[in-house]
Amino acid sequence: MLLFNQMVVLFILMGIGYLCYKKGIITDEVSKKLSAIVVNIANPAMVLTGCMGDEKIEGKELMITGVIIVLVYATLLLIALILPLLLRVEKKSRGTYQAMTVFSNIGFMGFPVVAALYGNGALLYAALFTIPYNILIYTYGVSAMSTGKKEGEKKRSFSIGKILNIGVIACIITIVVYFFQIPVPAFVKSTTTHLSNLTAPLSMMVIGASLVTIDLKKLFTDGKLLLFAAIKLLLIPIAGMLVIRSFVTNEVICGVCMVMLATPVGSMTAMLAQQYDGDYEMASRGVALTTILSVVTMPLVSMIVM
Repeated sequence: MLLFNQMVVLFILMGIGYLCYKKGIITDEVSKKLSAIVVNIANPAMVLTGCMGDEKIEGKELMITGVIIVLVYATLLLIALILPLLLRVEKKSRGTYQAMTVFSNIGFMGFPVVAALYGNGALLYAALFTIPYNILIYTYGVSAMSTGKKEGEKKRSFSIGKILNIGVIACIITIVVYFFQIPVPAFVKSTTTHLSNLTAPLSMMVIGASLVTIDLKKLFTDGKLLLFAAIKLLLIPIAGMLVIRSFVTNEVICGVCMVMLATPVGSMTAMLAQQYDGDYEMASRGVALTTILSVVTMPLVSMIVM
C-alpha cells in the first residue's frame, strides 16, 4: 500500500507537469533547465543523503548488493540481445529496444521511491546501481544506438569524462564518507537534504511535461511495444526478484533491487537515440508508455514478490 501511495503521488506530480506544459508555464527550454537541475544538483544531493543518516550497513551486505548488481546487469545485457529478435523488431529499432531493456529510470523515479519506502539510508544500496549504469550507458548504450554512425565516430563519442560524471562522483563520495565515517557538518546535511527534496517533484514534472508531445492513443495501440512493456515492467522484475529472494534475506536489499528492476525505461535512452541516430520516436514512446504503466505495475510487482 505504501508503494501504491508513493506511485500515486508521483503520478499526480507528472500530471502537474503535464498541465504546466499545456498552460505554457513549462516550455521546452524550461524543461531542459529543470532536467539539468535534477541531474546535476538534486539527484546527486539525494545520493549524498545516504551517508548522512544514522543507519548503518555492514560491509558484507554491501558486498552482497555488489554481486547482485553485477549479475542483474549481466542478465539484462543477455536479455537485451535476445528480446528484440523474439519480438521481431525492425533492424532500425533493435538498438533502441536493447537500450530500453537495460536502462531503467533508477535516478529520476527509483531513488525517490527507495527513499520514501526504506529511508535515505537505503540510498547507499541504490547508489551502487548507478556506477555500472553510467559506465554501460556511455559504452554499451552508445554502441547500441550508433547504428547509423561509422566506427570512428562511435569511438570519438566515448570519453571517460562522461562516465565519471557528477552522479557517479556523488556515489563514490557517499561510499567513501560512509566507510571511513567522515564527519559531516550539520549545515552541509541540512543543505543537502533540502536540495535532495527537489528530486521527486522536479523530475516527475519534467516527465509529465514530456508526455504532452506523445500521441497517447497511438501509444496504447502498438502491440509490440505493449508486449515489450509487459516483459520489462512485469516479467523481468518478478522473475529477477524470485531468484534474488531465494538467497537474500535482507528486506531492504530485496526492496531496493525490486525498485531498481521495476522502474520504467530511463529517459536517457531517448536522449541517446536522438544524439546517436537511434530510433528516437520509438525510444520516446517507450519511455512514455512504461512510465504511465509503472504507476500500476510497480505496486503489482511489490505485492507479488515482497
